[in-house]
Amino acid sequence: MFDPNSSLLAGALTRDQLTAALTTAQQAYLDLSSGAKGVSFSYAQGDGTRAVSYQQTDIAQLTAFIQLLQAQLGIVRRPRRTLRFRY
Repeated sequence: MFDPNSSLLAGALTRDQLTAALTTAQQAYLDLSSGAKGVSFSYAQGDGTRAVSYQQTDIAQLTAFIQLLQAQLGIVRRPRRTLRFRY
């Protein structure tokens, strides 16, 4: 059973901060799922070419983080268990 008093997010953050973090995480999930955010970019400049790379977030980790935030805020009672298939 999930206990918000002993979770990783207990204590330091206010409810407004947790809500803002949830909104940001959900937007990142939407951007990552839809392909709206790139990971690597290259461009040519007057003195040569440049490249910028960003770390790609693992969608499973992002989903787990969203579920933890939702549980901490009381939106869901506990995070959903991972689905495992048996053959």
